[in-house]
Amino acid sequence: MFSAFANSLKIPELRSRIFYTLALLFVARVGAAIPLPGIDPHPLQEFFKNQTGGTGNAMVSLYNMFTGGALLKGAVCSLGIMPYISASIIFQLMTAVVPALSRLQQEGDVGRQKLTQYTRYATVLICIIQGSLTILALENPAKLFPGYDVGTYGTIVIVGKMSFLVTSVIYLTAGTMLMMWLGEQITQRGIGNGVSLLITIGILATLPGAAAQTYQLFFRPIGTTGNLGLPQAVIMILLFLAVTMGIVLVVQGQRKIPVQYAKRVVGNKVMGGQSSFLPLKVNYSGVMPVIFASAILLFPMQIMSQLGAAFNLRFLTEFSQNLLRGHVTYYAGMSFLILFFSYFWVSVMFKPIQIADDLKKYGGYIPGVRPGEPTAQFLDFIMTRLTLAGAIFLTVIAVMPDILLFELNVPPRVAYFFGGTGMLITVGVILDTMRQIETFLLQRHYDGFLKKGRIRSRSPNIGGATGDALELKAVWKLCLVVGSLFLFGIVAWAVRR
Repeated sequence: MFSAFANSLKIPELRSRIFYTLALLFVARVGAAIPLPGIDPHPLQEFFKNQTGGTGNAMVSLYNMFTGGALLKGAVCSLGIMPYISASIIFQLMTAVVPALSRLQQEGDVGRQKLTQYTRYATVLICIIQGSLTILALENPAKLFPGYDVGTYGTIVIVGKMSFLVTSVIYLTAGTMLMMWLGEQITQRGIGNGVSLLITIGILATLPGAAAQTYQLFFRPIGTTGNLGLPQAVIMILLFLAVTMGIVLVVQGQRKIPVQYAKRVVGNKVMGGQSSFLPLKVNYSGVMPVIFASAILLFPMQIMSQLGAAFNLRFLTEFSQNLLRGHVTYYAGMSFLILFFSYFWVSVMFKPIQIADDLKKYGGYIPGVRPGEPTAQFLDFIMTRLTLAGAIFLTVIAVMPDILLFELNVPPRVAYFFGGTGMLITVGVILDTMRQIETFLLQRHYDGFLKKGRIRSRSPNIGGATGDALELKAVWKLCLVVGSLFLFGIVAWAVRR
């Protein structure tokens, strides 16, 4: 495996893509650390540091995890990439019910570019709404964060002018659009899926803090109570390994449908006659149903909680709290949305009729199944059962952190790394990125990451890069600028301390 990473740097195109991706991810992390003018994030950070974890701030903690800590820092990228994902979900659902959008989707590159343009416009609109509500809610932090005392922690918004609201919304919208552009550039000229990598790097940014809190759970100062013992530590380690292994197995698992090709004579050659198989993924949609379900649940929760805090509407605040972890409505909504988006993604991406026609065209057939319509029905039946099994697994993993969160009183930041949305996204995206790197290596006759077998793609729609890689000179210039920015940050941090 280590030799595979070394070989990755020997291929000029792959080396360019890797360094380009790392540079843009660093830019995204810089945007998550620059605070908005007029906001003091220290009171909010101090408040969350004193929280032991419960359901009152679970929504903010989850959203903060997706933004890589940008929300609690009051950064220009506090909204993260989630508004773009929400807009993408809206238009993917609308293409299934609006004939005009469905025709655009079938027009090839021109239609897809038009849909992308509409998605960007919707992203701007969502950013304006969410940004305005976020700033208004931060002016009344006690309504948004239960237990927050302004006299104890201080005010978050230190400027009370209308111009501050306008400029802050502009900054937040620009931050999300920057994240969206970075994600598209990584997809085209880097390695991996850009939007998924931005979410993953935001989740991994909370890993050091989670490790520190985990250490404090077992090694607290003498005289304090609540230390966890050795049995709990062993259970947590085994649970972490089991969940990770289960995610890898299900994400990579597939059902092999045998396919037999009939013999045919083409000139003087006999073609066909060999046996093959058709791989059907157990979790065909990968982590997309979890991302979609989380975004759909986060969007109304955030909007309603911020509306209730901004305009003192108690019923909206109570309704948003009923959608938090620990409530039956959350688990019911999460399970339904994961199941719905699993089947929705399969219905959009998996075409059994087209597969059956292609098999019939090339003389292939499934033993015991007639070609044509019966083959399509057979594939649809198999995929329906596989999708149900994958959706049940995703639901179980998505609610796994609640066992630690509510039964063992583990902090939310730690619990999210023992399953749940963050773990699913992280493992799935890392596997997909490694698969793309392995594809480059195998094309250049290098060994992959594994001695036996290959890392299979999560779904056929998430492929490799769609554009040409930049020249190495341009990438090195970008890395030089990013490195200078990094050194400047280190010096500023040292001077401040």
